[in-house]
Amino acid sequence: MTVTVRRAEERGRADFGWLDSRHSFSFGDYWDPRHMGFGPLRVINDDRVAPGGGFPTHPHRDMEIVSYVLDGALEHRDSLGNGSVIRPGDVQRMTAGTGIRHSEFNASSTDPTHFLQIWILPEAQGLTPGYEQTRFEPAEKAGRLRLVASRDGRDGSVVVHRDVDLFATRLSDGETVAHELSPGRIAWVQMAKGEAIVAGERLREGDGLSTAEAGRIDLTGIGDAEILLFDMAP
Repeated sequence: MTVTVRRAEERGRADFGWLDSRHSFSFGDYWDPRHMGFGPLRVINDDRVAPGGGFPTHPHRDMEIVSYVLDGALEHRDSLGNGSVIRPGDVQRMTAGTGIRHSEFNASSTDPTHFLQIWILPEAQGLTPGYEQTRFEPAEKAGRLRLVASRDGRDGSVVVHRDVDLFATRLSDGETVAHELSPGRIAWVQMAKGEAIVAGERLREGDGLSTAEAGRIDLTGIGDAEILLFDMAP
């Protein structure tokens, strides 16, 4: 299988004091025409928010936004009237559609928050704005690929309005899971925590790996690892 590795240290960076963000793809002041996204994946930002810090109310439109918290807690409020705290194990999906305004703040005044902010291009513009949040316990992801987001919401996953299956797994040292990528599909693997061997490549926290070649993708933990895998139509 032919793969391309995107190393953590090669990503763009924005440091605002209260926010240290690493960008897998072009975002904000970071612009690289070689890294504008991958298939429908437009943004993967690896965000660390200082205690008490956060994003004031701001608008979005025509984007599927998924938040995946790794450490700490993220407080969310939006113009649809939703208010929640997202913690490790929670997956939040926001359909910006025709327009939505929201804010995100570290819910703690003492502990940092670490989360992945993921933007997916929707299948159509002008969708009705929406919000969904679901919890997946660690045991559901231990040693297996747990579907956490999908177009049809199967197996209790959150709904994203695009042909994207997002899986999450937690692997202990030497533990292996495998995913079969069908012809005509593409995949992106994001190392959320720890280290792993993925498709023969050693990945460390923050690394990404992509492939457009059908076949089996093996993922083996080195120590304890947490990994996201996107299986997508191009």
